[in-house]
Amino acid sequence: MAHRTNSAPDVDTETVEQVDEHVRIAPAAALRPYVAWYSGYRQRGLPPAAHRGLPSPALTLIFTLDEPLVLLTPPTPAARAVPPAPAVPAPSARSFDSLVAGLHMTPALISHQGAQSGVQLALRPLGVRALLGLPAGALAAHDLHAEEVLGTAGRRLSDRLREAPGWPERFAVLDAELARLAWSDRRIDREVRPEIRHAWSLLRHHGGGVAVSTLAAEVGWSTRHLGSRFQAEIGLSPKAAGRVIRFDRARRVLAGWAAGQAARQAAERGTRSSPGCGPRPSLTLADLAAACGYFDQAHLAREFRALAGCTPSGWLAEEFRNVQAGSYGYDEVLDGPGSARPR
Repeated sequence: MAHRTNSAPDVDTETVEQVDEHVRIAPAAALRPYVAWYSGYRQRGLPPAAHRGLPSPALTLIFTLDEPLVLLTPPTPAARAVPPAPAVPAPSARSFDSLVAGLHMTPALISHQGAQSGVQLALRPLGVRALLGLPAGALAAHDLHAEEVLGTAGRRLSDRLREAPGWPERFAVLDAELARLAWSDRRIDREVRPEIRHAWSLLRHHGGGVAVSTLAAEVGWSTRHLGSRFQAEIGLSPKAAGRVIRFDRARRVLAGWAAGQAARQAAERGTRSSPGCGPRPSLTLADLAAACGYFDQAHLAREFRALAGCTPSGWLAEEFRNVQAGSYGYDEVLDGPGSARPR
């Protein structure tokens, strides 16, 4: 979790039963061209905090179960200027019972007062047209109430999820309601152009490291035409999408390494006298940069500051609780059945 904010009221976590549930599964097979995974979460008895929702290659759909989801909008750059500018105002807050978030290039700051619960879905950009009835590009950089996009279906889904008694039942509700959406008779071309599909597939397969000129040559379009059509469908330009894909991989590799280190250290504390429990090799940021296609460590650091608003080590320190919970493991599902053409 992020550093505790000074303005948040104190919560006596000693008197509140602590709950920390995280469940993630793949959706029904027929829905995998549209949705990468479902994640259920319920936390109680935590210190008030805020954490960063980072840019990723998937759109986000969230239905809360109890408390609303609160997004904080940071002050504008002008408001963050050093004195003699006026005092920095507190971030403004927006509250959501359900949320649809398009692809974006900046972090979202999510706040809670010691408890949060809900169901989160990772939506594939190429499946959004068929599932939500509009291209992912129409949602780019937007945070909307689900009802604004799904209408009464969004409210029905939210109600049914809150009525369901447990995670298996909630996931079954998602399977049923999303199938109903995916095969509803809506007046929209459900198919994404094969050139866009191919360009997106190449970017995903190569970790974002494909030049726009190469993509254009592969699909037989000019770079200008590819850029405009790609952005209208996906919500990011090909170059920006490549940056997000590469960044997403880097932060997952970093988090996976940190979680592994924590697990090994915990095991070693219980087996101090056992042979072979010496120090393990560590991952350096230079190693991470090389593995994920950055020019060097400085390039990696610049991209983290641009896309996460902090350094790699700063992000890891803020999100260590989530890393330990396994929330940032490799998301290979995004590279799996989603490349198939929706039926």
